[in-house]
Amino acid sequence: MRAVPWDDQRMSALGVVNGTVFTARAADLPFRGGVAAIDGRIVAVGPDEVVRAALPRDAAIVDARGGSILPGFVDAHNHLAFTGAELAAVDVRSPGVASIVDLVARIAAAAERTPDGEWIRAVGMNDATFADGRRPTRWDLDAATRVHPVLVQHMSGHHAVANSLALEVRGVTEATANPEGGHLVRDDQGRLTGYFLDAAQQLVVTPGVDIGHHGPGFHDGAPLGEVVGDIERGSRAYLEAGITSIVDAQVTRRELTAYQAAHRQGPLGVRVTCMPISSQLDEFESVGLAGPFGDDRLAIGPMKFYADGALTGGTAAFSTPYGRNGEFTGSLYWSSEEAFREAIRRAHAAGWQIGVHAQGDRAIDRVLDAYEAALAAHPRADARHRIEHCGGPRPDQIERMARLGVIAIGQPRYFHDAGDDWLAALDGPRAHRLQPYRELAEAGVRFVISTDAPVASYRPVDTIASAVLRRTASGATIGVDQALTVEEAVRAYTLDAAFSYFAEDRLGSLEPGKLADITVLDGDLLATAPDRIPDLAVATTIVDGNLAFARAGAPVSR
Repeated sequence: MRAVPWDDQRMSALGVVNGTVFTARAADLPFRGGVAAIDGRIVAVGPDEVVRAALPRDAAIVDARGGSILPGFVDAHNHLAFTGAELAAVDVRSPGVASIVDLVARIAAAAERTPDGEWIRAVGMNDATFADGRRPTRWDLDAATRVHPVLVQHMSGHHAVANSLALEVRGVTEATANPEGGHLVRDDQGRLTGYFLDAAQQLVVTPGVDIGHHGPGFHDGAPLGEVVGDIERGSRAYLEAGITSIVDAQVTRRELTAYQAAHRQGPLGVRVTCMPISSQLDEFESVGLAGPFGDDRLAIGPMKFYADGALTGGTAAFSTPYGRNGEFTGSLYWSSEEAFREAIRRAHAAGWQIGVHAQGDRAIDRVLDAYEAALAAHPRADARHRIEHCGGPRPDQIERMARLGVIAIGQPRYFHDAGDDWLAALDGPRAHRLQPYRELAEAGVRFVISTDAPVASYRPVDTIASAVLRRTASGATIGVDQALTVEEAVRAYTLDAAFSYFAEDRLGSLEPGKLADITVLDGDLLATAPDRIPDLAVATTIVDGNLAFARAGAPVSR
């Protein structure tokens, strides 16, 4: 496999032929043929002879060899810069790390190759799967090393556990109070365990950008060059997976500055639309700016707010307790509902499209109340406000979403990664209505599937398979009656995803006039058994009509 340097593969004309074309337009059936692009725009979609006739003689031709020709995948809720960083971090995901003993061993191995005093950062922990039946503590991590500050981040991105040295370095003591929107976990003797929930994470993350109670504080103080390197690493991985556009769902000046540098210098291989975190509302308001603005490679889009925390780990806010012993009710990032509603109103009045993270029905109520009040005070015909994740909406909330034109942004890969814990933590009916795609569709709610990478796999084939199968890691299913067809899943990951941030005029489907972003799979996606979809490989990824990735041996000719 090889990533093709996009700067070296500029093409004025390119065609993709000999494949099964899925345009993503609802009116189109799949057909045998291809796509033609000139100067970065699609000029023809149809049978091979039509495609070839639309191109000059010297055009490059990609032979799909019977595979699928699809719109470039649009990941509408993603964290590209952090995915790039995690690709270089210590991986402690399940099933490779299935106990606290495994976790300690993985950290100890990293400590052996890390100079004393340097931070060790591990990612992807899901302690709900641990055989130990408890959360790891700082004392567990102390057994791995006492000469390195250690930070282990939960798979959700909302929680973290640190060792004693990390607490000492960051000045966290037994007297440290819970911040708004976060919680420091203590044991039955009142001692800090080193486990940090939601906004409390930023108490132990190395100094970066302080976002207060506005979201999980994972914005560390990495130098600009390192973050640009993370973006390049993530871009190459995404292009290899067939992703051509993403919406980064939590951006501060740290990430935006790095994206701008990557855009200038060349490593920004995918299209990025940034969602600035709501802590920046005052700054944007003071200069009179509201998204969307930017260009087709880097732009500002919706503003991101948080209502509650993560379902895995117990901080999603439900109206009825959940957990294996009914121990969780969740938590809210804004202690004042009035302050939250006023912030939503201000952002809406300023012209922002808004996306709010809300998992539990109690949090979704708060979001819908705020949206309804904002729309009543400042009517707007096509606001397209979003609920990010939208994990457990009730039927009455789905009806409200349809009436208000609110879009649901889901992540079906969660079913695989966390589904077994969800089945144990939620009573049967609630578990089987998580991310209820079929109900949303029948109610007329526009919904999108995405990855939330690095929380879950960034590979579209994994996401599509999970939307169709809704299968957990153990093989159980969650809400099989809510499953999508493959065609519905692809459309939710392309055209509907582009619609979710006002990009459907130029992205998300294969039709003349749109930007020539195309993904070619090495097999027919629509004819592949759902459980075999993750085995499909990306043969070619095209951005702006240029080869951005080609698997070794890909048939490209002139």
